[in-house]
Amino acid sequence: MTIDFDKVVDRSNTSSLKWDRFNPDVIPLWVADMDFQSAPGIIEALHQRIDHGVFGYTEPDNELEQRVVERCRNLYQWAIQPDWIVWMPGLVSALNVCVRAYADEGESVISPVPVYYPFLTAPALGGRQLKTVDWVQQDGQWVLDLASLEKKITHDSRLLMLCNPQNPNGRVFSRAELETLEQFCKKHNLTVCSDEVHCDLILDRNVKHIPYASISEFARTHSVTLMSPSKTFNLAGFGCAFAIIPDGKLRHKFNRVRKGIVPDPDNMLIGFTATKAAYRHGEPWRQALLEYLRGNHDFLVKAINDIPGLAMEPLQATYLAWIDVSALGLEDPHSFFEQAGVGLSPGKQFGDGNYLRLNFGCCRSLLEEAVERMAKAIKQF
Repeated sequence: MTIDFDKVVDRSNTSSLKWDRFNPDVIPLWVADMDFQSAPGIIEALHQRIDHGVFGYTEPDNELEQRVVERCRNLYQWAIQPDWIVWMPGLVSALNVCVRAYADEGESVISPVPVYYPFLTAPALGGRQLKTVDWVQQDGQWVLDLASLEKKITHDSRLLMLCNPQNPNGRVFSRAELETLEQFCKKHNLTVCSDEVHCDLILDRNVKHIPYASISEFARTHSVTLMSPSKTFNLAGFGCAFAIIPDGKLRHKFNRVRKGIVPDPDNMLIGFTATKAAYRHGEPWRQALLEYLRGNHDFLVKAINDIPGLAMEPLQATYLAWIDVSALGLEDPHSFFEQAGVGLSPGKQFGDGNYLRLNFGCCRSLLEEAVERMAKAIKQF
């Protein structure tokens, strides 16, 4: 499929969270929202549904759920059942539901750090305690420091939250790593909430996404897997995500906690329409997107590492670069680059102020301009 990802789409006057955050002179490369138009098949399906003109309460139909089942089987060799699927308006609400469903007030929840910031805020919002496990560098690769976690885990630790592929460092867990995690969870009787929203965005051709729940019977019956088409197909403005919960008791707890707080899925008509079209027609577009993102990634790795004071490790997945700015010695690196005309996400938000996160899900010309501004600002610093 030939898609012009170099096309510049004007997002002004669209109430865009991404583009309205900064003044118009700043290139926004922060929130995980790509600047590309979605797949043509999705846009066409949305037009058809809008033309119908009646937008009442809507349920997920059999085809939609079968599309999810087939996708898990075809892409990840994971056999799931339709009744394991719980539809949600978004993954952040699902994270918070998991915290409240699987740990009682005052009990502890474990999260890797750095990580997508709702992982860090969900425990306190639910009156639970947060314990962290650090990502550390080992042989040039980010790995979880489970040895350190072993020393601080307590008898009231109930839930381990994973982010795989990891946001923001782009790691994809290997089968061996997942098996080690599974043994750790079995030892401490932990339920796992695995956010796998970036699973369709694997950049490194030598790695493969493996759902945590697929590796063993224990993992299957002690886990919740969170997925969505939102990042893959640039549908973040539509509320549509799903939790896959194989175990009936865990599914009951999840649904009991969400009841009356998280909206029922019957108001997700547009999200269902977009998701079905994405999973029916979107694969050629996704493959073209991956090729473009790989090109952006390769450009960015070289360009960032050519700038004195900046460092970036190659990513295995996502379109979110994790850039080490510690060598610059800046008190507020986020503000420094914003003043230079580039809006990034502060690493402190994810748990490490030595980094900035950069979204390279944009046209190459915009990315090149942003890098030039960053290099110029450092040179003049």
